[in-house]
Amino acid sequence: MGVNLAEIAWPVHTARLVLRPVADTDLPRLWSYRRLESVSRWVSRSINDYETFCAVYGSTRKMAETLVIELHGQVIGDLMIRVVDAWGQDEVAVNAQATQAELAWCLDLACVGLGLATEAVQTQIRVCFDDLQLRRVIASCFAANEPSWRLMERVGMRREAHRSRDALHRDGHWYDTFDYALLSDEWCSRT
Repeated sequence: MGVNLAEIAWPVHTARLVLRPVADTDLPRLWSYRRLESVSRWVSRSINDYETFCAVYGSTRKMAETLVIELHGQVIGDLMIRVVDAWGQDEVAVNAQATQAELAWCLDLACVGLGLATEAVQTQIRVCFDDLQLRRVIASCFAANEPSWRLMERVGMRREAHRSRDALHRDGHWYDTFDYALLSDEWCSRT
């Protein structure tokens, strides 16, 4: 296993963006777009008040796995890299610890359609494979969240599962979900 997120030389620059760990001072900006129903519709948790948002996103665990995306010095989105254990049989389970990452992202709607999410997520994946030395990244979404699964496909992730009505949405309906993944050697063969 490589280093953890805190040991990476931040910030990471792309052609147009800067990725860095989230700070307490970023929370008002994250709240400004995450509180919108059109943005929060597909995320795991919709938070209706700023104090609760700060309690959740300001928690030590959330702060440790969240990066912000900056464009021209302004926060326009956030990324999650949650390092997790892969499954392994009991005798070798220790070798599967902290070998993959669950990825997630959220972008201010004002910045959608400019290729910024693709640029940010490609860099997020590069950090996972090159800096963290992980072997696999995974991401999931509601099948109805087409922008998210199209982004996964644009960055080279493969759809591994289509689960039928397995996720209960806050609207009370059961929805299909998609699981995507990418292996380090697949990423290396593309770059």
